[in-house]
Amino acid sequence: MSLADEYRGQLAWRDWGSVFAALPPLAGATVLDLGCGVGDQAAELVRRGASVSGVDGNEELLAVARTRTLARAEFRRADLRQLDGLGVVADGLWSSFAAAYFVELAPVLAGWARLLRPGGWIALTEVDDLFGHEPLPPRTRARLAAYADEARAAQRYDFRMGRRLAGELERAGFTVVRTLTLADQELARDGAALPQVLAAWRARLERMTLLRQRCGSDFDVLRTDFLGCLASPAHRASARVCCCIATLRG
Repeated sequence: MSLADEYRGQLAWRDWGSVFAALPPLAGATVLDLGCGVGDQAAELVRRGASVSGVDGNEELLAVARTRTLARAEFRRADLRQLDGLGVVADGLWSSFAAAYFVELAPVLAGWARLLRPGGWIALTEVDDLFGHEPLPPRTRARLAAYADEARAAQRYDFRMGRRLAGELERAGFTVVRTLTLADQELARDGAALPQVLAAWRARLERMTLLRQRCGSDFDVLRTDFLGCLASPAHRASARVCCCIATLRG
């Protein structure tokens, strides 16, 4: 399964409708989709009347997004840390599941804010505590927690970014006007996971090369433990999908 295939399968598991319903009117708006992936959310923004510039660093995902040939959308490759030359002034910024890659998020958000018109909005969505699932054996839980701590210390990824979104937005010059906790069939659902969700999690774990290296010969045990937890009727998720909607101050 390619990364693009994985992304395409995730749209049905996300509660994007709740976020779209909380946004300012989209008809006639210009929206930057930062970390646009295969363009699923861009297509929904266009359907609601927006013109969209999608930006991502992965050319494989952008190639899929461009096949949509959306009438009011363009997709380009760029580093999300350096967007000053993008040439777009937007009414709103949309970014889903990209914030955690920027452990020091507020400076990145301040750079994004320069692409907004005065009073423009941002909708930022991220998972909090990705590995927050039970029941797990204590050793596996400890390994995953240590891996998450190491990733943040090394500035690679913040697995607990969801809880930090509001504070980082305020630090970057935004005023948070709405916070949402979103239902999610893959990341934050209690009970036994659907077979296709288990397949997606298996693929995600396989992509975590550093986790595999850290665990060594114990990686197979960790993967079996985690997938078994998700497949159990007793499964409970403390992981949450968090969304903050904010407006630019000043």
